[in-house]
Amino acid sequence: MIELMYALIIGGFTGWLAGYMGSLMLTKRMALAGGALGHLTLPGITLALIYGFDVTLGALAFLILGITLIWFFEKKTKQPMEALTAVVFASSVAVAFLFLKQEQVVPALIGDVSKLTIDVVIATAFASIAIFLIVKRYLLKMTLINISRDLAISEGINVDKYNLLYLACVAVTVAIGVRIVGGLMTAAIVAIPAVASRIVSRTLKSYVYTSAFFGALACVAGILMNYATGLPAGPMIIISNAVIFFIAALKPS
Repeated sequence: MIELMYALIIGGFTGWLAGYMGSLMLTKRMALAGGALGHLTLPGITLALIYGFDVTLGALAFLILGITLIWFFEKKTKQPMEALTAVVFASSVAVAFLFLKQEQVVPALIGDVSKLTIDVVIATAFASIAIFLIVKRYLLKMTLINISRDLAISEGINVDKYNLLYLACVAVTVAIGVRIVGGLMTAAIVAIPAVASRIVSRTLKSYVYTSAFFGALACVAGILMNYATGLPAGPMIIISNAVIFFIAALKPS
């Protein structure tokens, strides 16, 4: 029972943060980049599984390297972040599958909520709250950069600085998310809640917080279905997200 409680706490915080960040990523047209960044974590997950340390730490290490490269190339080439993300993640996937053992493929790709500890729960909760507070503080500046880079520059906003901060927050979100949905499906936990929220929301504030709520709800529901049926938690979480989206999409106008 204690393992279920740990899983629900981690799922709630992870889904809440993923939905919240997804609302910003959707406005930046980077919602699907969450999947690419999830793939970027695979070398780190591979090392974590081989050497027995926490998968989030392995994922985060490679994400930091990846986002640094993406940020550098975006600054150097002025190409869209989503395009540069695709370039970087393809190489990381190739490297990961050179070393990933067959029995490690499933947890690496679709996540694993078993064998959680109180330290992992506390670290996940702390990191989720920290990223939320950082993004909340700078949300308007990040949103303005999304709308118009030139307008943001004219307002005295350091675009490169906030793009790097944004990518760092996305990296932590993805690193946390790979624990429960693996490196294969991270795009879904940031994109689907945000899309569903956009359908039902009328203001920016309600859009952001409804997206966070949908993300948390889907993760908690998916983990409960995992414990009830024995089916993998990662796919159950994505299916829960999809159900929320379909309900929102069928809502009368």
